Amino acid sequence: MTVPSGSSPEKDTQTAPQRPSSVRTGVSRLRARAAKRAQLSAEARSERAVVETAQQEQARPSGPLGFLAHLNLKPLWFLAAFAAFGLVFLIPVDPAAEGGLTAPGRTALAILAFAVVMWITEAVSYSVSAVMIIGLTALFLGFGPGIEDPTEPMGTSAALGRALGGFSSSAVALVAAALALAAAMQATGLHKRLALLVLRFAGEKTSNIVIGAIVISIILAFFVPSATARAGAVVPILLGMVAAFGLSVNSRLGALLIITAAQAVSIWNVGIKTAAAQNLVAVGFIESEMGIDIPWGQWFLWAAPWSVVMSVALFFIMRWAIRPETERIEGGRAAVAAQLAELGPVTAKEKRLIAVAVVLLLAWATEGVLHPVDSSTITLVAIGFMLLPRVGVFSWKTVESLVNWGTLIVFAAGISLGSLLLSTGAAAWLSNLVFGSLGLSSMPLLATIALMSVFTILIHLGFASATALASALIPVFIAFAATLPGAADGGFGFVVIQQFVISFGFLLPISAPQNMLAYGTGAFTAKQFLKTGIPLTVLGYLLVLLFSATYWKWVGLV
Repeated sequence: MTVPSGSSPEKDTQTAPQRPSSVRTGVSRLRARAAKRAQLSAEARSERAVVETAQQEQARPSGPLGFLAHLNLKPLWFLAAFAAFGLVFLIPVDPAAEGGLTAPGRTALAILAFAVVMWITEAVSYSVSAVMIIGLTALFLGFGPGIEDPTEPMGTSAALGRALGGFSSSAVALVAAALALAAAMQATGLHKRLALLVLRFAGEKTSNIVIGAIVISIILAFFVPSATARAGAVVPILLGMVAAFGLSVNSRLGALLIITAAQAVSIWNVGIKTAAAQNLVAVGFIESEMGIDIPWGQWFLWAAPWSVVMSVALFFIMRWAIRPETERIEGGRAAVAAQLAELGPVTAKEKRLIAVAVVLLLAWATEGVLHPVDSSTITLVAIGFMLLPRVGVFSWKTVESLVNWGTLIVFAAGISLGSLLLSTGAAAWLSNLVFGSLGLSSMPLLATIALMSVFTILIHLGFASATALASALIPVFIAFAATLPGAADGGFGFVVIQQFVISFGFLLPISAPQNMLAYGTGAFTAKQFLKTGIPLTVLGYLLVLLFSATYWKWVGLV
């Protein structure tokens, strides 16, 4: 073949048409945008899957009644609650007696009796009982004498305002924001990633995994203001490690790990102000009735050392109480690595949530020190940012699906009832009747704390909700604290310490929602839980007395 002069095959190949650099840049940008859209779509699908799972859990029938199962009506206890209301409502009153029970106070006590029976027996769900409490308050308080002017009926409109007063509390706003923050963790899977990272570091020795379960509960307590959400993040991972070793869910190893996680959650409900809703109930009452604000850092200074000591003790108690089938989970690290790989790389939403959570924690910790902004406002601003399009973390639709709004109704109704007990003088009358007759107010403060803490622990056995227990007891404790001679700040420290004890949920699976979540896995029996709960409760009680006599006195709480 003859090649024409001035040309060559090599030259023809080299001069083949190529895309201009501007075209290549445009293609690269299109590919980057497509990859970004694919990533966002994957995140959206993941978030939608979390929402759908939550909705399926909520819709799952709890009994043979199907759609009516959510009513969960227990007729005998339902009638007993109204009977308790009626009996208390028949107590005679003497308006002329100084310090005696007034008609509005009697109504408040009758509603309290109704609420306590409802809450202890769960004759209906907590949310339904809260709505009934609001209705009873509006009706019976409205047709009775006024609180300020007993000569005139209060009227149902004013009484309804009292019944709904709890909804205006800043504590309710903080609980709502905390639930939304927990929903953000759930939607992004960040809490699960944190738990897996800790377990990967723990390794495969059973003792190290027990320590890892405790450490996870501590870390999540700072960033996930929901005990149930924290337990929900850790329990499935621990069960996966048990399964990786080929053991059944109800093996001794499964019981060891799951009970450890649940008890650690309860311990740190005490240590961190925002870790549990019942703390916020107490803080709300203390701020409104005693005029004392408790910054996040101040609570941490008081309670965290107790929780640290209890966490160390928890490890040794669990290792003593339940001896697992093996001291090493072969393949446990691989199981954790597989779950981390399934989560994929850290997403942009998770990075933004980490940044928000860290800033939020710093803002909580420096409240009243570096800035004057309260915890409720700080948290609400953070949630507002996380809901913003593009720069946020999740959508309002996700919040609607993942937040248990019934919790807010129960929380607000409890605050309204407690405020009513205090404003009508019913709490002071009940405190004097129950505790004054025992001569507790004349005892040394440490002896009073010792006896009242036993009372609180025992009465908690009947309550499945520490939030409900705090709503019922804290107003009475505030009234009683005012009678303590020589107690600083009107017995403020006594009330805070009793709130610590209210968070004890160590004895029975029914003592706390996180216990019930763990118990629902079938990993342990009530007897196994009690075996660990008795020494934890005794030790926690003794530590309360020791701290009251030493550390809490040194830092000015007592």
